Amino acid sequence: MAGGSGTRMAADMPKQFLPLAGRPVLMRTLEVFYQYDPALCLVMVLPAAHLIFWKQLCRQWSFDVPHHVVEGGRERFFSVKNGLLKIQQLRCAAQQPPKAGRDDLVAVHDAVRPLINVDFVGRCYEAASRYGSIVPVLPMTESVRRVAANGESQAEDRHGFFRVQTPQVFRADVLWNAYQQDYRPEFTDDASVVEASGERVYVVNGLRENLKITMPEDMVLAEYWLKGK
Repeated sequence: MAGGSGTRMAADMPKQFLPLAGRPVLMRTLEVFYQYDPALCLVMVLPAAHLIFWKQLCRQWSFDVPHHVVEGGRERFFSVKNGLLKIQQLRCAAQQPPKAGRDDLVAVHDAVRPLINVDFVGRCYEAASRYGSIVPVLPMTESVRRVAANGESQAEDRHGFFRVQTPQVFRADVLWNAYQQDYRPEFTDDASVVEASGERVYVVNGLRENLKITMPEDMVLAEYWLKGK
């Protein structure tokens, strides 16, 4: 998923295209999944305004990781659904049944989380193969407060809260069925869509370095972690 506009980065281009330690963020993200399994079908969802620019970047950087590109929608929900439709089209083109079976898995990942590694991706796929629907999470380390509209607040037990990451991995049929629902504003990630369809979602340990690049200082931290590798 590479649909962000990057307004909070205060940069001339969307954050997924910014250079990170010598290569655009999005290329680094795609490369990890390709390294995990070159046979994976990689589908990238971009805003319509960025499609030509991405082709230019691929030529400029001689980027040859096989992938498919589709146009995103007005909300993340519709962008993911467009990606799933592309997978169906590819299955039909390969003369496979359009609806995936119980053993097929789909991982949905934020393009601006380039610091994942092959082992972590493998753990997520393996857990989804066992449980059907998984989300990587990290425990909250800061204190948490619930703030009401009138400004009043109340402390919450942070031990019951976790920070959600991607890739979120699901059985393909479960994810497809979940995205047949009507869109709701509370659908903030794929797990929330799957849960609303009546499916149970399990959690696995996240990755501390799995930073979502949102602000300019995130690029500095990402560079630091990459140099550490």
